Amino acid sequence: MLKANGIHKSYGSLKVLKGVNLEISTSEIVSIVGSSGAGKSTLLHILGTLDLPDQGTLEMDGVDLRRLKGEELAKFRNSSIGFIFQFHNLLPEFTALENIMIPGMIGDLPETKLKQQAGELAEILGISGRLEHKPATLSGGEQQRVAVARSLINSPAVVFADEPSGNLDTQNAKGLHELFFTLRKELGQAFVIVTHNEELANMADRKVVMQDGLIL
Repeated sequence: MLKANGIHKSYGSLKVLKGVNLEISTSEIVSIVGSSGAGKSTLLHILGTLDLPDQGTLEMDGVDLRRLKGEELAKFRNSSIGFIFQFHNLLPEFTALENIMIPGMIGDLPETKLKQQAGELAEILGISGRLEHKPATLSGGEQQRVAVARSLINSPAVVFADEPSGNLDTQNAKGLHELFFTLRKELGQAFVIVTHNEELANMADRKVVMQDGLIL
């Protein structure tokens, strides 16, 4: 489904990625682990088209992602890729429901359909009763679940998560980890998760270990 070959990335004289090859299959959950500075987040950002490689190829379902530019790339990213970050990045002036719906609104999906989908995701994620609340009134775990729902609202093929439980306590982190597998079972997305959490990493279908810009 997603294929990256020979990915190189440097920032100035610092070589961060040194020829990474990685394939992600449909509905697969893959964890990426390694020490700080190994290149995990850089790889994730390139796979998610948030950054460009200096060298290498990147394809999703036969589409050459390096050929997509500007509005075409933004449209593809919005419809096919979801993101979950360590910091929730929720917009404080909007309700949880509105935050969840934003990617769909950007994609010009009908509001009625978006509200229905947001409600269904909220039910799965256990936040149905919190949809009219603004982020400041939600717990950390609830905010992260809103962020997860937002990443899924456009039914992307793959969701990239960068330290998704990094700011959560142990109980909420465990709950979030289990949710990824529930979501995969019910919705069919692939998840690529960068994490320092060994429990989450070991739960994945496949654990990828990075060191010094390469996959071991």
